[in-house]
Order: sequence, then C-alpha cells, then structure tokens
Amino acid sequence: MKKKKLMKKKVKMGKFERLLYVFTFILVLASPFVIVFSQATLSKINYEVEKSKQELAKQEKKNESLVMKINELASLDKIQEVADEKGLSYNNDNIKTIGEE
Repeated sequence: MKKKKLMKKKVKMGKFERLLYVFTFILVLASPFVIVFSQATLSKINYEVEKSKQELAKQEKKNESLVMKINELASLDKIQEVADEKGLSYNNDNIKTIGEE
C-alpha cells in the first residue's frame, strides 16, 4: 500500500472577504466604546433635563409669589390706602362709565 500524502490546500482569501473580516473585527472592538459613549451622553442629557425642571419649578413658584403680590397691591383697600397717603379722596361724582347704555 502506498501512503497517500494528504495535501493541504491553502485557500487564499479574496480581497472582499479579507475586507469583510477586518470590518467585522473593527466593529466588534468599537461597539463597547460606542455603547459607553452613548450611555454617558444620555446620562448627561438626563441630568440637564432634571436641572431644567428644577429651575422651571423654582421660577413658577417665584411667578406665583409675584402674582399674589400684584393682586395684593391692586386690591381696592391698598389703592384706597395709597390714595389717602397722597391726600387724594374718593369722589363718586367724578366717575364716568364708558360703554354702558
């Protein structure tokens, strides 16, 4: 019996196949970095959103306080008090109604 030599054939990779392997290798290496970067960016945006919400709530409270102060200063009692301080008096005869028939 003759021993047959098993010949191993070297299969050469084509350019496209080699490019595909390199691209896949780079993609596998880069994907964890992309995921971490996107999560960090998302966390930063969420932090900014929460900070903006807090500032908005603070401004709304301030606005409510100012509206209450305006209503207080515009009340008839306050107007009468300021008028008395300035030496003005209420005279019903000087009041004219416009637009009523």
